[in-house]
Amino acid sequence: MQRICFLLRVKPDRLEEYKERHKAVWPEMLDALRETGWHNYSLFLRDDGLLIGYVETPDFQAAIDGMAKKEVNQRWQSQMAEFFDLGGGHADEAMRPIPEVFHLD
Repeated sequence: MQRICFLLRVKPDRLEEYKERHKAVWPEMLDALRETGWHNYSLFLRDDGLLIGYVETPDFQAAIDGMAKKEVNQRWQSQMAEFFDLGGGHADEAMRPIPEVFHLD
């Protein structure tokens, strides 16, 4: 199982709305994440907009590719794009794993 961490930055003036949207993630989006291998998935958000994501998955690239094929993900990403400055791209396209250098069980 791969443990993946990634960083993004939410626009500071959109933090509260970003948090609210994640209190009610669509059930079909949650199902799609599970179906494509996303497990133990968490997002952490600092008050300066730094977003830290953590996910466990058998294959991160396969999980990303699987979600890219899901219609619900296209809708979700389109709605969430306004929270980021990614030059018109979607957050899931900007996720770059941060290499793990230490882990303690």
